[in-house]
Amino acid sequence: MAIIRKSELNKMSKEELIKKLKELREELSKIEMQIQMKRPIKNTSRRREIRRTIARILTILSNKYKVKL
Repeated sequence: MAIIRKSELNKMSKEELIKKLKELREELSKIEMQIQMKRPIKNTSRRREIRRTIARILTILSNKYKVKL
């Protein structure tokens, strides 16, 4: 999965953003589990990318839709 730009996130509906947030949180938890189990990770920068995208989604949801998650 590629980097999701802020402009792309702004075009998404509230439901799409929440769905994408859940997907990213699941993927992040899998990566975190691999790190804890000391397994090699193919793309080490992916963790940072996911965390930043989650933060972007949460910011958009809180500013645009006044949703608290």
